[in-house]
Amino acid sequence: MSESTHNHSHAHSHADDHGHGGGRMGWVILFNLAITVAEYIGGVLSGSLALLSDASHNLSDVLSLAFSYFGEAVSKKKATKTHSFGLKRAEVVVAVVNAVSLCSLGMVIIVEAVRRFYDQREIALGVMLPVAVVGLAGNLLSVLVLRRSKDKNINMRSAYLHLFYDALSSVFVIIASLAIAWTHWVAFDLIASLVIACLMIWSGVGVLRDALHIFMQGVPKEVDFDEVLRSIASVEGVESIHDLHIWGIDSEEVFLSCHACISEDKHSSELNGLVQKLNHILEERFRITHSAIQFEHVGMCENKVVCSK
Repeated sequence: MSESTHNHSHAHSHADDHGHGGGRMGWVILFNLAITVAEYIGGVLSGSLALLSDASHNLSDVLSLAFSYFGEAVSKKKATKTHSFGLKRAEVVVAVVNAVSLCSLGMVIIVEAVRRFYDQREIALGVMLPVAVVGLAGNLLSVLVLRRSKDKNINMRSAYLHLFYDALSSVFVIIASLAIAWTHWVAFDLIASLVIACLMIWSGVGVLRDALHIFMQGVPKEVDFDEVLRSIASVEGVESIHDLHIWGIDSEEVFLSCHACISEDKHSSELNGLVQKLNHILEERFRITHSAIQFEHVGMCENKVVCSK
C-alpha cells in the first residue's frame, strides 16, 4: 500500500516589485503611444510605407504592453477553490495573443509592400527622416526603461522584444531614408518595410513557441529532466523513482510530481526527513519549489518509461 502523499510549497519571491514594474510599464506605454501617433502622421504625410509599418509595429507595442500589464495583474490573483493555481496562466494567454497579433500585422505589411512595389510613390524625405529619428529615440528610451525587467517572465520578455525590434525597425527606416536620398530609388522604403515585417514575425514566433511549450506542460528549458531524475533517485532511502513529471504553470514557477519507491522497513517518522532532503535538493539545485512526492513500497512499483534504478 502506498504511503501518504507529501506536498511541498514555498512562497515565490520576485526580483522586481509589481508596483515598480507597473510604473515603468505605464511610462513605456505613454512613450510608444506618442511615437505611434507621430510615425503614423509622418507616414501619411511622407508617403513612406516603412514609416507606417513602424507606426503599426509601435501600435502593436502599445497593445502588447497594455495586455502585458493586465496579464501581470491578473496572474498575481490568489488561488481560490475554483482556480486552485490562481490565474497564473493569464500571463501565458496574453503572450500568445501578443505573439499572434505581431505575426498577423507582419503578414499584412508584407502584402502591402508587395502591392506597392507595382505602384511606387514619391516620398517626402524631409518628413520621413526626422520622424524616424524621433521614433528611434523613443524606442531606445523604452528599451532602457524595461531592460531590468525583461527576464522577469514571458510577458515582460515579450514586451521587451517588441520594443527592441521596434528600435531596430526605426534604424532600418533611417537607413532607407538615407539610401533614398542618395540613390533616389524609393524601393528602399519597401525593402525596409519587408525587413520590419520579418522582424515582427520572427519575434512573434519565438514568444509563441515558448508560450505554447508552457501550455503543453513541457519541461522548462532551464531544467534538465535527466539530472533531476538522477539527483532524487540517488538520495539514500530511495530505491527508485517513476512517474516523474516536471512542468511550469507559468514562466516562473516549476512544479514536480513523482512516485518514490522505498523499502518496507521505512517508518513514517523517517519519511519526514526524506521529504525534507528531497525538497532541499529540488529547490537548491533546480529552483523547483512546488512538489508532490508519493511514497510506495518497492513491491508496488512497476517499471515505467520514466523510471530510475
